[in-house]
Amino acid sequence: MRVIGGLWRWRHNPLRRTTDLVECWVALTALLLILVAAPVAGSLAGSAAQDALQRSVREQHRTRHLVRATVVARATGEVPRPDPEITSGRTVRIRVVADWTAPDGTRRHGPVATNLRKPHPGDRFALWTDGHGRTVGRPLDSGTATAHAVLAGLGTAMVAAAAVEGVRRLILWRLVRRRYARWEQAWDRAGPDWGRAGADS
Repeated sequence: MRVIGGLWRWRHNPLRRTTDLVECWVALTALLLILVAAPVAGSLAGSAAQDALQRSVREQHRTRHLVRATVVARATGEVPRPDPEITSGRTVRIRVVADWTAPDGTRRHGPVATNLRKPHPGDRFALWTDGHGRTVGRPLDSGTATAHAVLAGLGTAMVAAAAVEGVRRLILWRLVRRRYARWEQAWDRAGPDWGRAGADS
């Protein structure tokens, strides 16, 4: 509203410079872009991310399988490490040697990570594998994918708004430099005659 009011007041002002009018129009354009174009860009980016992530969710749920594994022994020389699938990193995954049956029926054996606090031989735990029994990460769930898509949309909108504001500031900086240059030229023209009007009186 301040920008629009400024434009209205500057329309017929005799002191108005071209740079003043350009500055007001640039500010109004930047405001409209931030209020309209940035949210639209964020919405489009979020929608595209949502489509891609939901396809990935469906693909992961189609190709990853939850099987039951049996602890054979605790893996030696392994240090407990945080689960990369858990964002907080509070859940500790311990490496064990385990047996499991792949979805295709083959028997598998090898070191895997488990969230059992004190694994003992014979303990059973859930393990995500692909169709051939190779261990894979837990599949992405739909809610997490949607959250990522929302964050992508918000991030895009913020970047777009920041880019518009950056361009506005760059244009303003150029206008101010141009204004100063014109003031210097006017001063150079008026400087030699400054104060000479009453010199002969």
